[in-house]
Amino acid sequence: MPHNLSLITTIAAAFGLALIFGVIAARLRMPPLVGYLLAGVMIGPATPGFVADVDLAGQLAEIGVMLLMFGVGLHFSLDDLLAVKRIAIPGAIVQIAVATAMGLGLAMFWGWEPGAALVFGLALSVASTVVLLRALEARGVLDSINGRIAVGWLVVEDLVMVLVLVLLPPLAGLLGGQPAGLAAAAQQGIWMTLGITFAKIAAFIALMLVVGGRLLPRLLWLVARTGSRELFTLCVIAAALGVAYGSAHLFGVSFALGAFFAGMTIRGSEFSHRAAEESLPLRDAFAVLFFVSVGMLFDPQILVDEPLKVLAVSAIILLGKTIAAVALVLAFRYPLNTALTVGASLAQIGEFSFILVSLGLSLGLLPAEGSSLVVAGALISIACNSLVFAAIAPFQTWLRTHSAFARRLEHGNDPLAELPMSTDQAHLTGQVVLVGYGRVGQRIAALLAEQGVSHVVVEQNREQVEKLRANNILAVSGDATEPSVLIQAHIARAGMLVIATPDAFNARKMLEIARTLNPAIETVLRTHSEEEAELLQREKAGAVFMGEHELARGMAQHVLGRMGLAGEHPAKH
Repeated sequence: MPHNLSLITTIAAAFGLALIFGVIAARLRMPPLVGYLLAGVMIGPATPGFVADVDLAGQLAEIGVMLLMFGVGLHFSLDDLLAVKRIAIPGAIVQIAVATAMGLGLAMFWGWEPGAALVFGLALSVASTVVLLRALEARGVLDSINGRIAVGWLVVEDLVMVLVLVLLPPLAGLLGGQPAGLAAAAQQGIWMTLGITFAKIAAFIALMLVVGGRLLPRLLWLVARTGSRELFTLCVIAAALGVAYGSAHLFGVSFALGAFFAGMTIRGSEFSHRAAEESLPLRDAFAVLFFVSVGMLFDPQILVDEPLKVLAVSAIILLGKTIAAVALVLAFRYPLNTALTVGASLAQIGEFSFILVSLGLSLGLLPAEGSSLVVAGALISIACNSLVFAAIAPFQTWLRTHSAFARRLEHGNDPLAELPMSTDQAHLTGQVVLVGYGRVGQRIAALLAEQGVSHVVVEQNREQVEKLRANNILAVSGDATEPSVLIQAHIARAGMLVIATPDAFNARKMLEIARTLNPAIETVLRTHSEEEAELLQREKAGAVFMGEHELARGMAQHVLGRMGLAGEHPAKH
């Protein structure tokens, strides 16, 4: 019986070579994804030897993008998105405009047609959410304010690109392309098309938030009741891929965006944590295929034929977009670390760029050279992205040391960076300094307020600080790893420092600053890791709390209380 083995061959070759080159990259102290990209180049059509099925690899990579975005949605609530909307929405729109203008200007300089130049500029303006997530997860900052701003920024970029992909076909004729089979859409007019697109996106978001927010968690609960792990895993994967596929075909949004909203709606379920764990192995496996597929699109000959053009494209992606994003974030009066993190997040291009390039080629707008340049820029920027993230900390230190302008930007005249002069000094002696106002921080602050305990909140999210100030709660905007921020919270006269963010690395910096300014201060901090908890306890960092331990302790105390044994087993930290 004959069998078509192209799928199996492609998967086996992709995983096998990705493993080999990934291990080599890791041994050379390079990110493993560099190895995945090289594996794709080796099995791509541009290199001699075995050639994998490019179309199949692209479809497998699309599944990886969907699963990864689904995982993001599981960790990214609507509240998180709304919390950063004041910087994410205008920042993303302005950054897209700036990056598009740079790419358009460069293409016009080369003598391209305006339509080709516009598509080329748009392709360079949008970053890869997949690459960003891998970078943030590797550094454990996905749930931080910097991570939420970066993810929210890229979600807005994805929404804008969805709109661009819908509008480009009817506009192709005006831009010098040949929109075959789209005459009817073109005759509708741009405003009609725009209206329909906005209506579809709005309908999709409303359906997912209202109907999906109730249906999907209910579905997970029903499947979980069966007690079958296989059925639960199947339900999670079916929800991710089914919603992604349905949203793309019914509402015209991307697979990735549909999967993202599917994850975000499931987040409201009590089984969201389990759903994230069950889908993690598949997400990791298919994410590898995404990077391999990018490598397969790369033609190394472009590096020989047009090295200066490749260099110019790479400069726009790695430098132009980064500088623009950093300037925008600083303009919103966020700390330098936040600006550099967002800038590093945008210093690459990925899946939406490839989709846009493919559409541009099919509409006769973009020359083949443009496609090769975009893929070359993507490959170089993705390979360099981990290095860009790694350079944030030393560059930040160097900048603060050698640049007076950077120091002025960091400590500028920001009304939220310091407490009002009218603050009663009685509240600033023996107070609790609470770092982080997430879910844990909010509960701690509420309990302190109930007991009448004076406290000052230190939070990086400016919008959150504004809300706290409006409710007459003492709050300071800034990064608590900076001495000036803790000084503004009057740490020198505080009675206790409570770090409600689970970042052990930054927590050590905060502790060092606090104990330098106030040697007698008591400290309380949290962590997600058993190893980190033990290390912090050995370092005498203070009272260390871990979520699983506190849950077990609370359940045990309840059990002992019901059994009449409460108080016989004192709590330990």
